[in-house]
Amino acid sequence: MSLKGKNLMRINGTFTTKNFEPAAVKPMPNIVTGLPTGVATMEKVFSGAVSGHSATIFTAAFDPARGIGSYIAMESFEGELEGRKGAFSFIHSAATKAKNRTDEFFSIVEGSGSGSLEGIRGTGGIKIDEAGTHRIWFDIDGID
Repeated sequence: MSLKGKNLMRINGTFTTKNFEPAAVKPMPNIVTGLPTGVATMEKVFSGAVSGHSATIFTAAFDPARGIGSYIAMESFEGELEGRKGAFSFIHSAATKAKNRTDEFFSIVEGSGSGSLEGIRGTGGIKIDEAGTHRIWFDIDGID
């Protein structure tokens, strides 16, 4: 699929999160703000045209009681994109307030692709639909 005149291909999938584990990382000096800051690791399992799993390092300043904050995540994905097997890394972030996501950023780490995904580059996004399904898409270039 061509997007905005570029030779990008959109690949869609869904994911679930498992093994969310807070990490014992404490920034120094300890600066207290209006939102608690933390680090966690997690695994995501993907299905659809995006299938496989990822290891994620997740950093956030977030208050679950108020549903407000921001996060930054670095993921190492292993699996398939529309049948192309390999691995690559991607980074994403967003501000959240209740169910609203703003100030989103999503980028595939250039040079991180391996296997049939070597040379992959591009962007993407994440959306949580009304039913609570986590959807992901990649707008990719750089692979045949």
